Amino acid sequence: MLMSGDAVAATAVALFGDPLRARIVHLLTAEQMCTCHLIAETGARQTTISHHLRLLREAGLVETEPRGRFTYYRLRPEALADLAAGLGDLARRAEQANASYRPC
Repeated sequence: MLMSGDAVAATAVALFGDPLRARIVHLLTAEQMCTCHLIAETGARQTTISHHLRLLREAGLVETEPRGRFTYYRLRPEALADLAAGLGDLARRAEQANASYRPC
């Protein structure tokens, strides 16, 4: 299901709006990780990592899997594919908009 333009923009900001968040996403493209792995890889504090993971979960880009006393995080490929399709749609609409303007 293709997201609306507003939803795509909000999700893209959630994903790319912060360099650390983008780094977390990049790390999760290689493997599932728990918070302790992400702290070790990024050097960020636990509260900061948890904050960014919460935003990514709320955007629907990341899901969790409890394993014993740890929670592992992984990307949702279908959500990323939906985001990519939505961005493609926005790009096509922007191209069309470049040929149009509203007179004052």
